[in-house]
Amino acid sequence: MKVSWNSKYTTISVYSVITFAVCLALVQIALNAAKIFGVIGTIFSVLSPIVWGLVIAYLLNPVMMALEKGCKRLFEKKKPHPKLVRSISTALSVLFGIVLVYALVAVIFSQVLDSIMNIFNNASTYMNNIYDMVNKYLAQYPELVDYINTQLDSIRATVMSTVNDLIPKVGDWALKIKDGAMGILVAVKDFVIGFIVAVYLLLDKEKFIAQSKKLLTALLPKKWDNGFFGLCSHTNKMFSGFISGKILDSFIIGMLCFIIMRIMNMEYTVLISTIVGVTNIIPFFGPFIGAIPSALLLLISAPSQTWKFIVLIIVLQQFDGNILGPKILGDSTGLPAFWVMFAIFLGGGLFGFAGMLLGVPVFAVIYTLVGDLVEFLLTQKGMSTDTSDYLPAPPEESPKKSPSTAQQKKAG
Repeated sequence: MKVSWNSKYTTISVYSVITFAVCLALVQIALNAAKIFGVIGTIFSVLSPIVWGLVIAYLLNPVMMALEKGCKRLFEKKKPHPKLVRSISTALSVLFGIVLVYALVAVIFSQVLDSIMNIFNNASTYMNNIYDMVNKYLAQYPELVDYINTQLDSIRATVMSTVNDLIPKVGDWALKIKDGAMGILVAVKDFVIGFIVAVYLLLDKEKFIAQSKKLLTALLPKKWDNGFFGLCSHTNKMFSGFISGKILDSFIIGMLCFIIMRIMNMEYTVLISTIVGVTNIIPFFGPFIGAIPSALLLLISAPSQTWKFIVLIIVLQQFDGNILGPKILGDSTGLPAFWVMFAIFLGGGLFGFAGMLLGVPVFAVIYTLVGDLVEFLLTQKGMSTDTSDYLPAPPEESPKKSPSTAQQKKAG
């Protein structure tokens, strides 16, 4: 029997079968979500060196492009072969990355480690400082001492119960520490291999981009080509500008914090400056996230320096937010403050530190796409795309009543 594919009922049947198949696939995905995510996690762990290579190449690409322009200007008259220029600029950019990582590990990490060891070595002194501060505070409120004494037995019981519960878990913690150490070694290995992968990616950057574009052009409908590649270009511009600018901004803030703390002869300058610089990468909340543990550390080790540090952080935050940040980043995302906050909360809740950093540019791209879609749909309907046209109308003022005749006479 010949099937009439143009028949109304045949079309309905085909759509019904497709809908049923999609629903069945979604149910299977939901039931086997743990296995699917486990497989995805395994794939990502296997491809971790490639991922590191992509990240390193993406971060070093602006450095390589700047060096490439410098090489072309330097050899402008001789006109060397493009591959030679690319090889020189790639080698110099990778060397720059290696030197930077070495400086971070050899200088900052060693200083941070010394600071942490100093904290542990002086733990008894810090505990005495805390004890003295608590005693001074309690001396002003004797009724609080009586309340604590009455609650002391229950506090002791709670502490002992907590200790007894923690003792059996020491073995599990030791295994987790061992697994964590192994994970760090694997991550270092993947990071080193990532540099090798980044060299290949930078050397043949245009070829890889062309192959990706060729593949996507073959798979996507022709009418989507311009829009999709325009979106990719916009996303790349936003990410590269935001990430490179934020790293430079945070590096400057960390260095300023280090210099000023060293001039003021504060404790743990390298450790605190590193915390402030790293956390400053996080938009909006970064300065406060870094300032809280740093202020607590100073409060324990050198209480008199705490208020100076708080003032310093406020000044740095104002300088960064009003002068340095806008100068380096400009309006790179175009997101209102509320959506920046929303993106940080959402990205941090889902993906931790990386989500807090990348959530803003990712959400900025989504925000732009949604805005373009809304304007397109409104244009199709022949309606205004100006947001101000959709503001609620201001309440009409009721006309002022003229005073009555009796009130006029009374006033007269």
